[in-house]
Amino acid sequence: MKYLLDTHLLLWAISGDRRFPARARELLAESGAEAFFSAASVWEVAIKNGLPRRSLGIPADAFRRECLAAGFRELSVGARHAAAVESLPHRHEDPFDRILLAQALEEDCTLLTHDTVLSAYGAPVQHV
Repeated sequence: MKYLLDTHLLLWAISGDRRFPARARELLAESGAEAFFSAASVWEVAIKNGLPRRSLGIPADAFRRECLAAGFRELSVGARHAAAVESLPHRHEDPFDRILLAQALEEDCTLLTHDTVLSAYGAPVQHV
């Protein structure tokens, strides 16, 4: 099974934060599980770090390195991912979450998240 992790789950995973859900740990530990992070998550960290009072506490380049060091595979954002956003229902306004969902659909991944609004999309989103 291929899993794409939402940005907040990645931040919790690489920092050892206790908020990283046990269910996510279990899914990623299953035989044959492949865990991915999106270039969009790196972009999200970079954007939020540049906003007043929104820093995520880790520079974007360090975030990418930590994701790789933790065993997550990088997934680039391509034009087909961007185009797929257009057909998504407007249940969520966050552009980063929408591109992650489009990537999950296009790459046949399950998008793991702890965001209940994003979870409203249903498959391929899995709330953990």
